[in-house]
Amino acid sequence: MATDLDAPLLRESLPSLPARAYLDPLSHERELRRIWRRHWICAGRTEEIANARDFLRFVIADRGVLLLRDDQGEVHAYLDSCRHRGASLCASERGRFARAAIVCPYHAWSYDLQGRLLRTGSRHPPAGFDRDAHGLRALPVRDWSGFLFVCLDPDPPPFAAGFDQPLDRLDAWRLADCVSAHRTVLTIACNWKVFWENYNECLHCPGVHPELSRLVPVYGRGLLEAADDPDGRRTGVDGGPAPGDGLRRGARSWTTTGEPVGPEFPGLAEADRRAGHVYMTAMPSLFVVGHVDYARAVRLRPLGPETTELRVDYLFPRQTLAAPGFDPAPAIAFAERVLGEDAAICETNQRGLRAAPDGQGVLMPEEYLIRGFHDWLRAEGAID
Repeated sequence: MATDLDAPLLRESLPSLPARAYLDPLSHERELRRIWRRHWICAGRTEEIANARDFLRFVIADRGVLLLRDDQGEVHAYLDSCRHRGASLCASERGRFARAAIVCPYHAWSYDLQGRLLRTGSRHPPAGFDRDAHGLRALPVRDWSGFLFVCLDPDPPPFAAGFDQPLDRLDAWRLADCVSAHRTVLTIACNWKVFWENYNECLHCPGVHPELSRLVPVYGRGLLEAADDPDGRRTGVDGGPAPGDGLRRGARSWTTTGEPVGPEFPGLAEADRRAGHVYMTAMPSLFVVGHVDYARAVRLRPLGPETTELRVDYLFPRQTLAAPGFDPAPAIAFAERVLGEDAAICETNQRGLRAAPDGQGVLMPEEYLIRGFHDWLRAEGAID
């Protein structure tokens, strides 16, 4: 990917993906196979299975997965499929096992929380039946900063390889000790790649996100960061000096007022405080944004070729949530407005792709991260 020496911009006209890559069911299945069933996927938060025997059920790339915590506090992940005839083991998305066993609702095959088969529903097991060979199918699971990741591939890629920064980049936010003050679940009518492309550019920001562009002046210039400006301009949208990549003068956080809604995290670097936001991405399913007073986590999963689910958590320290009079509403309202604007414009993008299924777009110089995303998809064998 050719870039300018002074700014990471594309120096040549490059094509986007063909429209069919966002529409075709066969292309979608290929992506599930090459991306979503092979990479580490964020499934939830440790707080959702905080206690022994708590479980969480979710679906990744059409595969049901069961996450649980055993009586010793260890987290396990299994395919949600009984080894008898394949029935799903849990009907609800979250819950708690009444005892230290997983019992299939169909024929009462029973497993311990470590996945070992305890008993079958039959009173007469066939000759040669090996109980030890019929335990639940275990999956690799990792805990990163309170986020639980699962891989459907028993031989997963290196965990850190999916992150765009070192695993300790957000350690100052102590995310493992934070809890969600609010969760939004949103289904948007677009291909999952459309959402990631929108995330990876800010050419749309001035027209789509007017309030965000006022809060983050560099976004108002259609740039992700000041280094993207090849001309080195130093004026903001209001004609005054542009404050680099940070927030507008006087603002400290992503809220409706620009003021934090709770105490600032005490261990943040001064550069991170000035910036007002630090992004970290774990492809293909998560990005986290650290602000001075809270963190926002957005989980993504494809539901079909033209449907994507987003789950957004607003994470605060426990003591902040417990403080009298604490109100996260200004933070949530601001982020929800931005998210709603992104969802609407992604759906607009998807409708246009449907109108020209044999078409193909072109990338502008500022869309270098989209080109990198496309290169990653090609390297994974997900697209031609």
